[in-house]
Amino acid sequence: MKRLVALWLCATVWLSAGGQSRDWANTRRYAAANAALAVRPKVVFIGDSITEGWYSAHPSFFDANGFAARGISGQVTAQMLARFQCDVVALRPRAVVILAGTNDIARNNGPIDEERIADNIRSMAELARAHGMRVFLCSVLPAARYGWRPEVTDAPDRIDRLNRMLREYALDNGCEWVDFHPGLADADRALDARYTRDGVHPTSDGFDAMEAILRPYLKRYLR
Repeated sequence: MKRLVALWLCATVWLSAGGQSRDWANTRRYAAANAALAVRPKVVFIGDSITEGWYSAHPSFFDANGFAARGISGQVTAQMLARFQCDVVALRPRAVVILAGTNDIARNNGPIDEERIADNIRSMAELARAHGMRVFLCSVLPAARYGWRPEVTDAPDRIDRLNRMLREYALDNGCEWVDFHPGLADADRALDARYTRDGVHPTSDGFDAMEAILRPYLKRYLR
């Protein structure tokens, strides 16, 4: 089964990149960091600029706990799926934290519906489960608008729909459902101004709030 999954993923990567030689998914971004790991991480966090910013803001949360952050700014879920083998599976962690989808809602790679976004995230979870990892599947953070995509005006509704799909998958497939959304949203389903400057990316206080939500899940599993 693992061989078939690997062959399928290779085909997906090639097709997604249009068969071109360019590194569409930026799979080499963490090549040196992955090679330099002296011990395998307990948990790998995969995501976009939010995960990347999380490590930048709170490196001790990751380094002191044996966690690895593998976030790349601007990435959509198809790109994360394409690099899941090299940035997650190859590191052989005990668990993976998947925090993804907001850039799909923002149409960073063009229009995509919620079902296709969920498919990409489900596929990451399936790959992790096939390799014996515990999956911590996170809700997409609240966002009312994207400064770089002003034409996207329906983000709260789409995020709610996507989160319902992800929650259902997590509960039906034995994944941990980590719901950041209620704790970080304001009354208008935007990212609370206490936790952000641009409405999309958390500040250090925002990451504190996320860690407070996530820690009990990780503690229960990794103790």
